[in-house]
Amino acid sequence: MTREIRTLSLALTLSALVITPACSAKESMVKPTAETSQAAIAEKNREYAPTFQPVNEIAQSDFSELRVAQVAPANELNQNLKKPKHKNAPPAEDGVHDPNDEAVQKLQHPKKAYADLPPSQFGNYVDWVKAIEQGKIEPRWVKDDPKAEPFVMDLDIVRPVKASVPDVVFPHRQHTEWLFCSNCHPGIFIPQRQANIINMSLIISGKKCGVCHGKVSFPIETLTCKKCHSKPKPADWQPPRSRASVLQPWK
Repeated sequence: MTREIRTLSLALTLSALVITPACSAKESMVKPTAETSQAAIAEKNREYAPTFQPVNEIAQSDFSELRVAQVAPANELNQNLKKPKHKNAPPAEDGVHDPNDEAVQKLQHPKKAYADLPPSQFGNYVDWVKAIEQGKIEPRWVKDDPKAEPFVMDLDIVRPVKASVPDVVFPHRQHTEWLFCSNCHPGIFIPQRQANIINMSLIISGKKCGVCHGKVSFPIETLTCKKCHSKPKPADWQPPRSRASVLQPWK
């Protein structure tokens, strides 16, 4: 009899050990309340997405959460493609100068200043390169020395373009008639062959050539493509082939 009681007691103990985890698992399936869900969301680490600003919300489902992030405008890249509202507006209305500054009111109207300069189809509608070549303007090389002569480098740099558009020709002469070498090198461009990555996305976003073009030089638009892409492809030019197409060409 005593042996039967011991066997029964051991069986009850084992059944209790088996049932306990099942009960705990069942209790973990209880639907979370709004307070517990909010606390769980707040405790989660968001370092995997540092550019997002998550907003905590409880989703419709009982076992999922909804994260809402604030996204930048899609057209932020095209900041240099915005066209001015007015053609050569007066300084107080051009959106660049401070209209509340008394000195700005004394500045000459651009239309008067540009009246005798060679015209252009884009930008501020002045061809500044021709203005120098025709002797209409003479930029001062050193601001406090009108007799200082500029260091002009007559060197063209050709950058091949993989696409079918003409290759890019960068003329140093037209730039060094205005600027010193340190305006671009090495801060914007490293003076070394194949050391610079330049593409239209960077330019349009205000980097590389876009540091000046679109702001103080002619803008990036369809009318100005040929000003940079000016060297036609050779007659035997073929588009570059990928490594996969070279190794396994179509038959």
